[in-house]
Amino acid sequence: MSTDAQEADDDRRKYEFRKVIEDLKEYEGSGTQLVTIYIPPDKQISSVVAHVTQEHSEASNIKSKQTRTNVQDALTSIKDRLRYYDTYPPDNGIVIFSGAVDAGGGQTDMVTKVLESPPDPIQSFRYHCDSDFLTEPLEEMLSDKGLFGLIVLDRREANVGWLKGKRVEPVKSASSLVPGKQRKGGQSAQRFARLRLEAIDNFYQEIAGMADDLFVPKRHELDGILVGGPSPTKDEFLDGDYLHHELRDKVVGKFDVSYTDESGLYDLVDAAQDVLADQEIMKDKVEMEEFFENLNTGDLATYGFEQTRRNLVMGSVDRLLISEDLRKDVVVYDCNGQEEFEVIDRRHSTPDHDCSDGSDAEVQEREDVIEHLMAIAEQRGTETKFISTDFEKGEQLHDAFGGIAGILRYSTGI
Repeated sequence: MSTDAQEADDDRRKYEFRKVIEDLKEYEGSGTQLVTIYIPPDKQISSVVAHVTQEHSEASNIKSKQTRTNVQDALTSIKDRLRYYDTYPPDNGIVIFSGAVDAGGGQTDMVTKVLESPPDPIQSFRYHCDSDFLTEPLEEMLSDKGLFGLIVLDRREANVGWLKGKRVEPVKSASSLVPGKQRKGGQSAQRFARLRLEAIDNFYQEIAGMADDLFVPKRHELDGILVGGPSPTKDEFLDGDYLHHELRDKVVGKFDVSYTDESGLYDLVDAAQDVLADQEIMKDKVEMEEFFENLNTGDLATYGFEQTRRNLVMGSVDRLLISEDLRKDVVVYDCNGQEEFEVIDRRHSTPDHDCSDGSDAEVQEREDVIEHLMAIAEQRGTETKFISTDFEKGEQLHDAFGGIAGILRYSTGI
């Protein structure tokens, strides 16, 4: 499989996992009766079955009859699912969720979900019984990858923060007491220059202290450190060996940026595009910049559900751009033999529909709008890209274009 195809497959699997996790987080149980089991890939299924059997036996001691019944039913369901596996789980392991969830009106529904081969290998066996399903380990797997330290500074102020995957996180800031270049009356030029150099040195030490406090504990996870500011400030800071010695080797680039407040951290990320070319945020930015360029100067861009879907069906879409925060369903209606569509909030009930020809509308199906579009894209050989909302143009895709857009292979006039 090519690198692009592998990335597209990984993106889809992450989306599907993320959607399941969001559903699981909505479930609530009455008391500690929702069971979660994380099974690593090297854990024998037989030992898991033995553990579940033991838990089933111990559950007989639960005083509440309803809780006892619900926990034992959940464990029985888990044992039934485990029968489908041989000696070991699939690659990266399995996570099983089972339990009686609140269905309203004092009623419960039994839910069992199995997630195979999560994005990263499960590290250890975990059995968890609580009023909520345990999803945090899976959420950590889906968190953005890539960790860079960010420093922007001049002789007046400095800011230090993180680039975590696609997110810039400002953390610490400082302002200096460095005097201006004009000395006050009564001071000799030599004394003023010495005091000014001491103040600069103290400020650089303060910046290094902030960076050391933030980055040293994470030095083994860091992919690099980016430093920005005007010349010669950033050069003086780096050449002066102010940073911790283990951090100096992590500096992968220094860049000219005009601002050193929090906005300067974002400017630094933009200036470091070459260094960050393999990071997700830059890939997303490249896609959106190409989309906006085509939108402004040509006719090789499409957006919105209806236009994008029509272009997908024609096979004219090279890349389908989907906002990571898109949470909509599409309802397909039969209007006298013709299909018509409405995109609605996932939480809303299916609306009545007025057919364009005045005929009565009949609901054919309702499904996740992303699944709907991706199914067409796969049939037409179109690549799907999920776009973060953690940068301006990514937000615009979600807010201004309905979370759906495409870059075309050729113009269709649609």
